[in-house]
Amino acid sequence: MGLFFMAVVTLLVFPRGSSITLNRALEGAWKGWKEIHSKEYLEEEEVFRRAVWEKNLQRIEQHNLEAALGKHSFQLAMNHLGDLTDEEFNQMLNGFHPNPVQRQGKEVAVFQGSTDWDVPKEVDWRTKGYVTPVKNQGHCGACWAFSATGALEGLLFNKTGKLVALSEQNLIDCSWKLGNHGCRGGYITRAFQYVRDNGGINSEQDYPYLEKEELGCRYNAQVRVGNCTSLVQVQAGSEVALEQAVATVGPVSVAVDARSFLFHFYKSGVFASSWCSHWVNHAMLAVGYGTVQEDGTNTDYWILKNSWTENWGEQGYMRLVKGFDNHCGVANQASYPTL
Repeated sequence: MGLFFMAVVTLLVFPRGSSITLNRALEGAWKGWKEIHSKEYLEEEEVFRRAVWEKNLQRIEQHNLEAALGKHSFQLAMNHLGDLTDEEFNQMLNGFHPNPVQRQGKEVAVFQGSTDWDVPKEVDWRTKGYVTPVKNQGHCGACWAFSATGALEGLLFNKTGKLVALSEQNLIDCSWKLGNHGCRGGYITRAFQYVRDNGGINSEQDYPYLEKEELGCRYNAQVRVGNCTSLVQVQAGSEVALEQAVATVGPVSVAVDARSFLFHFYKSGVFASSWCSHWVNHAMLAVGYGTVQEDGTNTDYWILKNSWTENWGEQGYMRLVKGFDNHCGVANQASYPTL
């Protein structure tokens, strides 16, 4: 992290006139957290990162106290991203760009929901073999690429019965002409369009992830694995349509509002927050939905796969409240590829 940017963020988190005071009682916890997550800092940065971590920890503990009193339906926990400010978190990790899906004169199909369509009450494509292990985008705003490969991996499994991890780096390096910007953000639909126009995508093994943008595209057509011939956008804003798509198609790419501190440190439970808007900035993968019963009340939820490692959420997944005013905009930018 550049020292100039760190100085700017310091002023945002710790305004002028305030001093950084560290809690000595947390010394052991801080050292343990650094060891677990292999964190090392320059001397001048250590105090700042420690202060950010302590502030995040304090907010996490306050939320969990309130959750224990029944004020929240989900819990938070410190994770490997605990030394980032909210501003840094959103700049580095939330790189989804909302996208008009019509491009280059080619019509894009729209999946319309129907009130006459019966779907299962619960769906989980992980149990059917459609979903690869949770990945790690690192400090790179390529969530759009991880969401796209997740949907393509499900499509490939559906067609071949083979579950293969596909290459986000392939999408990061090679889809610039379609308007994607690597670690600085991109469009899920244009990732699908790249694969369609390119005639394929390489596997993670053949084109490994580097957590950065390369200078050139290294796609190798001779070892292509996945492909798609078209893409479909789910009726915007309709959770009914999204439910029917997830139930009948498989994993579907979605985007959500992930700007809040609560989202960053989500650990378990059904996420529902008044801080969530319909302005989406982070791409995920809807792999199913279900219902949980607590205190005699049923709560519906989406199962969303993230790309922030298994240290985040429920082993890398979030349960997001479903059927509650399109919470966090989950149905606003849903799409999937076809073959």
